[in-house]
Amino acid sequence: MKRLVWMGIGVAIGVIAFRKVTEAQSALGPEGLNRAVGRLADGVYDFADAVRAGMRERETDLRAALGVESQDLARR
Repeated sequence: MKRLVWMGIGVAIGVIAFRKVTEAQSALGPEGLNRAVGRLADGVYDFADAVRAGMRERETDLRAALGVESQDLARR
């Protein structure tokens, strides 16, 4: 009975180790690199959008505080 338990534990550890190694290999390959670069590009794009939205909001606030009409924006 003890041998069966230890054999089961060994098989479980082997399966977990195999999955981790396979996961690591896929992350280091070309596909994994493409996914990482894609995620980074998406993050930079989202950050740039947030900065642009904040700039527009701040410009609107400043124009309202200075009494400048928003029609000036259409001339640009």
